[in-house]
Amino acid sequence: MARLAGICVSMKVYMRSKTKVLTPCAAALVVWALAGQAWTREPAQQAAQQSDQQAPTIKSEVSLVNVFATVRDRKKHIVPDLKKEDFRVFENDQEQKIAFFTAEKTLPITLALLIDTSGSEQNRLPAEQDAASRFLSQVLRKGDEAMVVSFDLDVDLLSDFTEDRAQLQRAIHHAQVNAGGPMVTPGTLPSGPNGTHMYDAIWVTCGDKLASEAGRKALVLITDAEDFGSKVTVEEAIEAAQRTNTVVHFLLVHDPGQGWRPDIAHKIADQTGGRVIEVSSEKHLQEAFDQISEELRSEYTIGYYPSNAARDGTFRKIKVEMTEKDLKALARKGYYAPKG
Repeated sequence: MARLAGICVSMKVYMRSKTKVLTPCAAALVVWALAGQAWTREPAQQAAQQSDQQAPTIKSEVSLVNVFATVRDRKKHIVPDLKKEDFRVFENDQEQKIAFFTAEKTLPITLALLIDTSGSEQNRLPAEQDAASRFLSQVLRKGDEAMVVSFDLDVDLLSDFTEDRAQLQRAIHHAQVNAGGPMVTPGTLPSGPNGTHMYDAIWVTCGDKLASEAGRKALVLITDAEDFGSKVTVEEAIEAAQRTNTVVHFLLVHDPGQGWRPDIAHKIADQTGGRVIEVSSEKHLQEAFDQISEELRSEYTIGYYPSNAARDGTFRKIKVEMTEKDLKALARKGYYAPKG
């Protein structure tokens, strides 16, 4: 359970990993505060002793500012094998010195799969479950962990973080469409008919689960991106992802004649460094998951110590540019500085 500004957002828990448990609401408050800390207290001269190609030690509580970026050419193809010198990083329009850089493709990933189980997904859910199962089997490697969440009238934790693929498969297929009316389970979020708590799902997954995780973190949502009944706003959902350095990707599924919100999906993905892939038919689901898998395995890790060392809690804009003008980097648009 997580809490912000008097709003309490909870998950019903169906399946836990053998090694991790759901964070209580009180602990979530501490985790949320720690999530805002974005650089180490270690002196910069220690960073200079590290090799540029050495993967940084990434910590939740004390870490340099980390930026995960993918690079594409004009034909939208992912570009591998770039060097540190190919990148320029700016914070609030001030160029920063890159302290760490790696193109290592085997850094562990912590992945959250969020499945829309509102009434609009009634006809698509079985195909989405099959494609999602294949996706996790394909993308997860040794050391990676994933969790599964469904959202509709409630936000339901179907499986906590685990490396157990069989458990993740069971969790994915445990997801069920909830197209009911206003009656909801006590302790979860109330809403009107056909509620779709997408913003709440992003917010609570980041603030309550991913905030305490280190390294590369990503959310993958399967949804039409329409939200009904969330207690938090889209801006608060984006902030939750930014505070926890989480990239948000969308598989934007929709049927002709039904509502969908590509504008919302792009807004969230653009601010967090993720992608939006439109899926207009079931046969394109696996192709879309393949693209996300490629994206997750093609990230460059860039780290820097900000020239502005003020611990003022402000939002700092990040811009990643390429020295080669035909290339374009996809990365998060900013982060929140630590406070105090």
